[in-house]
Amino acid sequence: MPLGNVRTPLKRAGLAAGVAVLMMAQAGAALAAPARVGREVPHKEVRKPDVQKAMEELAGIPGVVGVVGGAYVDGRSLGEGSGGSRLLDGKGGRIPADARFPIWSQTKQMVATVVLQLVDEGRLGVDDKLSDLLPVVVERDLVDRADEVTVRQLIQHTSGVPDWYAGRPNPDGSEGDPAFDVFDFTTHHRPLDLVKWSRERPRTGEPGAKWAYSNTNYTLLGLVVERLTGHDLGTELRTRLFEPLGMDKSYLRVRPPEGVKGPHGHGYYPDAHGQVRDVDRFNASLAGGGAGGVVSTAHDVSAYQRAFTQGRLLPPELQRILTDRPPNGLRAAGRSGGGCADDFFIAGGLAPGSVAMTFYSADGRRQFALSFTLKVKPNTVRLDVSRALESVFCPAS
Repeated sequence: MPLGNVRTPLKRAGLAAGVAVLMMAQAGAALAAPARVGREVPHKEVRKPDVQKAMEELAGIPGVVGVVGGAYVDGRSLGEGSGGSRLLDGKGGRIPADARFPIWSQTKQMVATVVLQLVDEGRLGVDDKLSDLLPVVVERDLVDRADEVTVRQLIQHTSGVPDWYAGRPNPDGSEGDPAFDVFDFTTHHRPLDLVKWSRERPRTGEPGAKWAYSNTNYTLLGLVVERLTGHDLGTELRTRLFEPLGMDKSYLRVRPPEGVKGPHGHGYYPDAHGQVRDVDRFNASLAGGGAGGVVSTAHDVSAYQRAFTQGRLLPPELQRILTDRPPNGLRAAGRSGGGCADDFFIAGGLAPGSVAMTFYSADGRRQFALSFTLKVKPNTVRLDVSRALESVFCPAS
C-alpha cells in the first residue's frame, strides 16, 4: 500500500506524504519506537476545539480532494468534521463527518492483536513455525524456508519473506507504482495468490536476522488466524475487536466488488498517461486481507487505538511484541521540539487514492483520526498535520 503502520518519530514541521510513505512502507505494524509529534498537555488545559475548521484548512493542501476526521479525549468526542469534497473538482458535496474510510495498514496492528490474543489463549505460540501452522505454503512451495519462519518474525517484519505488494523503484530511487494493475477493479486475487507472487522475489534476509517490511507477513497471519479458528478473518476481527469496542461501522473487505459502505470520499490516481482516474472501487482483494483490508471511521479507529494503548486488549508481555523495536528495525527519523502537540504518536497507512492517520497520546487518552482522499500519487503530496494537531488539542486561551 505501502500499507504501513507508523510508530517512528516524524518531524512536526514536515509530515510530508513523501516522508510518511517511506515510513509506512518501512515501519510495518506498530513496531518501532512510537512517533512523538507533540508535547503532553494536562487534561485541564484541553478545550473544545474547532475540528471542522481544522479539516477545512487541511483540505487546502495541494493534491487533496477531501479530508474527514475526528478528535477524542477519554472516549468523548471533541468534534468531527470534513473539508474539501466527496468527489473531484468540488463535486458530490461534503464528506459526512462520520463517513467510513479504508485504514489500510492500520489493519495490521488489529490482525496482530487477534493473533496475540490466540497466543494468550494457548492456541499457538509466538515461536511456532509457519510450516506447522500453515502447511499449504510448504505443500505448494509458496514460502521459502517456511520451516524456519516464526509467528514473532511475521508480526515484527523480520521473517525475510518478500513483499508481494512492492513495485519496482523509480530511477530516482523513489517508490514506483504498485506491482499490479491499480485500475483492475474486478479480478479476485485470493490471499494465497498474493503469497505466490512474493515467491518469485528474492528473500530480504535470513529468518529473524533483520527487519524488512512486507505485506506478505500479514497476509500469511490472516490465513493462520482463519486456519486456527475455523472462521474467516473478518469474523474474528468483528467478534474480538469491533463488537467489544463499539466499532459498529468497521468491517473487513476482502474481495471485489466490495467497497466502502455509505457516502464517503473518493480517491483518485493518475494512470500511465497522467489522466486522473477514480479508484474508489479499489480491488478489495489487493488489500491482502490481513495486510490492509479494514474499513473504519474516525470514531472506531480511535476506540481501537485507545484500548490498545491502554493495555486493554493484550497482556503486557504480548503487547511488547508489537510495540518494541525489532532487531535492526527502523530508527528514529527525528522529532519536533517545543510544539504544544509534541507527545503524540502516529499509526497510519496508505494506498492509491488515500492516506489514513491516527494520532494518539502515550496514555491513550487522546486520539485524532484522519483520512485524506487524493488526486495525486500519495508519495507526492505533503501532509503537514502539525498545525491541525495544535489547533485541536492546544487551542489558544
